[in-house]
Amino acid sequence: MIRYISQKQLPLPLEGFDTPPGMILDPNNRWVKLRDCLPWDELSESYYKTLCSRLGRPAKDARIVIGAVIIKHKLSISDEETVEQIRENPYL
Repeated sequence: MIRYISQKQLPLPLEGFDTPPGMILDPNNRWVKLRDCLPWDELSESYYKTLCSRLGRPAKDARIVIGAVIIKHKLSISDEETVEQIRENPYL
């Protein structure tokens, strides 16, 4: 099952995005800059083509999956380390 909202319609806020209370993400951070330059709608379309739109559990949001793959490869780390890095770093 696919539930996708185009990022062109709903921008991801820098404030209040599952960050510690009072923390505002720096728009000059390399990960924030990377987020802004990726073609999320096109990448999401490719990801969702492989999934059934009517059956099964709801799919993970494409940005989460694609973002995790990008982080894994940019940092050259294992799947397990990718999860830990995402858990520990609000910018990821």
